[in-house]
Amino acid sequence: MNQTITILNQVVPVVVLISLGAVLRKTRFLSTETVAELRALTVNTALPAVLFLSFLDLRLERAYAVVFVGMFLLCVLLFAAGKVIAAVTGSKSEYLPFMLTGFEYGMLGISLFGTAYGIDGIGPIAVIALGHEVFIWFLFLPLLLHKRSDRLSMGTTLKAFATSPVIIAIVASLALNLLGARDALYELPLTGALMNAGRILGNLTVPLILIIVGYGISFDLKGVKAALPVVLYRFALLIPAALVINRFFIRDYLGLDRIYETALFSFLILPPPFIIPLYTKPGLDEGEQHRINNTLTLHTLCSIALFIGYFITGP
Repeated sequence: MNQTITILNQVVPVVVLISLGAVLRKTRFLSTETVAELRALTVNTALPAVLFLSFLDLRLERAYAVVFVGMFLLCVLLFAAGKVIAAVTGSKSEYLPFMLTGFEYGMLGISLFGTAYGIDGIGPIAVIALGHEVFIWFLFLPLLLHKRSDRLSMGTTLKAFATSPVIIAIVASLALNLLGARDALYELPLTGALMNAGRILGNLTVPLILIIVGYGISFDLKGVKAALPVVLYRFALLIPAALVINRFFIRDYLGLDRIYETALFSFLILPPPFIIPLYTKPGLDEGEQHRINNTLTLHTLCSIALFIGYFITGP
């Protein structure tokens, strides 16, 4: 009984904060401009702070390099699977391959995992996500931009990658971790104060993101039929993949702790990246744009429900 109460106390806040976001939108307590500014604040300050501290505190293992490569390859395979499914089903959606790969880690994965395991406990899902982030920056986003404008500039992509606060935080943290500078950063007067400031800032991440996600949920019940196939394709591919990879790869081959199995499952049930509608080409068919938005919303709701169910029943 006590364990059930503990679990509910950890997962119910997810529903409460997302519902709060929906209420804030319904009552127009916050404008869309304010929410956009909060999103920018979160992505550019709070989220980098969380990731910096997570990778700095992480005890690095050689197995993580294998996870990095494996996740990158999985994302590539999913994109290829999207191409195949589009051809076999005769889908008219030119963005189906993009909807079949990629995961909304920053705006949903961290908040869900952080709510359940604490913001200091997101290290495992951060490790799982690292190869995915490279895939997003160097393959997914350039291909998405190419479809938008037919012009692909690797220089622009590299510049965006190198100046991203999230990437800077991850790279700097890993470098300092490898140099063994962690203890010094916490103990020295000025850096210790900055580290504590970063921890306080990072605590804003989970509630802000969940409220923002809830605010952005806008679902058209008439669009369920069009949105459902992509959600079913992803779950049909990724839930079995998560179970198999966890059993034979994470557990048997790499010998990682069980928390990494939970992290992998939590990651693979996430919806496609929320950036897709932002980079669709101008003049895209309104029905296609509507289908993409509905799919992201439906998948987000399903992902939240699956995460809560998985967390309650235990890995």
